[in-house]
Amino acid sequence: MATSDTRTRPVTLRDVAQLAGVSVATASKALNGKADVHPDTRRRVQEVADRLAFTPNSLARAITAGRTGTVGLLTHDLEGRFSLPILMGAEDAFGAGSTSVFLCDAREDAIREQHHLRALLGRRVDGLIIVGSRTDPRSSLGPDVPVPVVYAYAPSDDPDDASVVPDNVSAGRLAAEHLLTLGRRRIAHVSGDPTYAAAQDRATGVGQALAAAGLEQVGPVRFGSWSEAWGRAGVSAALDADPGIDAVVCGSDMIARGVLDALRERGVRVPQDVAVIGFDNWEPMIAGSRPALTSVDMNFETMGRRAATRLFSRIAGAAERGVETVAPRVVVRASTASG
Repeated sequence: MATSDTRTRPVTLRDVAQLAGVSVATASKALNGKADVHPDTRRRVQEVADRLAFTPNSLARAITAGRTGTVGLLTHDLEGRFSLPILMGAEDAFGAGSTSVFLCDAREDAIREQHHLRALLGRRVDGLIIVGSRTDPRSSLGPDVPVPVVYAYAPSDDPDDASVVPDNVSAGRLAAEHLLTLGRRRIAHVSGDPTYAAAQDRATGVGQALAAAGLEQVGPVRFGSWSEAWGRAGVSAALDADPGIDAVVCGSDMIARGVLDALRERGVRVPQDVAVIGFDNWEPMIAGSRPALTSVDMNFETMGRRAATRLFSRIAGAAERGVETVAPRVVVRASTASG
């Protein structure tokens, strides 16, 4: 009769204890690795648990231990351009099987963010990683959130919080320096929305590299939208104003796709006549570009790993605070390579 019961309802710790001939307390200690259990008893309890396919109530165990082995990742990045590689990096740092990550998309909506926040806290997550859609500082969730929080991509506006962000000034500088090492001296810059900190920071970095080389940028930074259409229009305007341009820094890979299209339509060879470099090393854009696009990789997976590591430190009680920047790198492909 007892065997029949365990097939029609979830197997409980009491079932394991009864079949193993021990108390519920002893069974619990045996399965949780407590030291004060005889090895033979531990082995017998484990064998029974395996035979009955007993799965401990993870939430009940977590309440006792103070941890659930889960983390919430709350993103505002609709396209997954930043959040997915950050998620992969975070999962690498958390370790396979040791921590589960719940991913929620707030869609840049404050009300939706609060809804997901309540849902994640209701699941008793051990901590939260908040991923922004742009690098401008965002409002802190505040000190009343009952679990540790780390902000990724978009920093918190509270210096007491822990944030991990890309270094966009260095990214702009690297992009220009790469073109300069190729002998390019007539460099234009077609970027995205000027209200984004990323656009301004990358422009600053490009300007720094050119100034260090004793050069001036060809024309102003042509700000527009983060789109292929703007890439086509922006580079066309730049070439109409100065046909001698020999390189273009593009504010994103999407803009760079449009730039490459416009250059091809004009009969301008890439990279022989004009070298082109983008930002983000975003696979959906890179995969279809002609020629293959050189891009500044912002190392989002590293950002995810660092966010996870800092979150672990905060969960463990460390006083993690302040903004940490992640260094970018240039991934060279055919749009700048000469041979």
